Amino acid sequence: MSSIDETAAAEGGERERTRPAWLRHLGFTDVGVVYVLIALVIVFSVWAPDTFPTMTTVRSVLNGMAVPGLMALALVVPLSARTFDLSIGNAMGLSNLLVAWLLVEQGWGVVPAILVTLLAAVVMGVFNGLVVVGARIDSFIGTLASGALFATLGQILSVQSITGTPLVGSFSKVATTGVGGLDVPLFLMLAVALYIWFFQTYTVTGRRIYALGFSERASELVGVRVRRLRFISLIVAGFAVGVAGVLLASSVQSGSPNIGPPYLLDAYAAAFLGATQFGGRFNAWGTVVSVLLITTGTNGIFLVGGAPWAQSMFSGVVLLLALGASNLEQAIRARSWIRANARQLRGEKSDAPVPAPDPLTTDAP
Repeated sequence: MSSIDETAAAEGGERERTRPAWLRHLGFTDVGVVYVLIALVIVFSVWAPDTFPTMTTVRSVLNGMAVPGLMALALVVPLSARTFDLSIGNAMGLSNLLVAWLLVEQGWGVVPAILVTLLAAVVMGVFNGLVVVGARIDSFIGTLASGALFATLGQILSVQSITGTPLVGSFSKVATTGVGGLDVPLFLMLAVALYIWFFQTYTVTGRRIYALGFSERASELVGVRVRRLRFISLIVAGFAVGVAGVLLASSVQSGSPNIGPPYLLDAYAAAFLGATQFGGRFNAWGTVVSVLLITTGTNGIFLVGGAPWAQSMFSGVVLLLALGASNLEQAIRARSWIRANARQLRGEKSDAPVPAPDPLTTDAP
């Protein structure tokens, strides 16, 4: 490195250290999704001024992000542990169909049907854990296979949509009751996001799951029970998609064997896009904002009269951009760290404070 480059790097590092913390957190690599969301709102407001910038659209977008948000949040913990769950679409579809089948075909009450469906969702999570952790099958392949089994079970229950009076009565109120035009599922999704944020940020288990995602071998060497954490993460995902399936059945007042898979792409797009925000790891609030972005985009496309395939294309583009942004963000952060620590890297004495160890990779007692 030339003397000019060394001076520039040192000055850049000094500016990075003296830059206000709140300003650093407003950078595009931290909250870029928020800026894209604002731009999207402006574009659709100009494009469809009579239908998009209305309170009806706002309520529709917020209520519409509840189920996709739960699906995306279900992925946050497994992905943090570097575990893919490709079965969530079919697992949600089976949960959606099961609760409708119990209510309509078997005549069960609302509470028992919901409880049994959630228990079945947990069992699906346990099955994924046995496949991935117990049988040591790669999570990508293992959960893809288990998802096919869940889809087959759904076809056994019913090959067509289930509708009936039991789905219209008190059960429909589970997803349609709300305050100020905002339904209960939205608040439930936000509560789940709050819990995941607290779990990942302030609990030892949450930090160990992050450490597992960073380096499985290093986690094993410091005594982290890697297999148990991966197993638990898949159970959490199973339960979350079970809740989403029940809420979707209550919302649309039907159960369908094919309703779950279309949610898979949006869930992964939101989870990976959210991982580029608020710290560069899979996290709850980045995922929620990303779901809001995707839901806003799909609603906007519908309101401007876009073709049905345009919504799926939008989600696919978001996922590709998220993966590209993740790689770009890692490169930017690495360059910023090198610039901020240029003098230490050259072996020179520096008065700058030594950065504290990352709590997410520190094995707390």
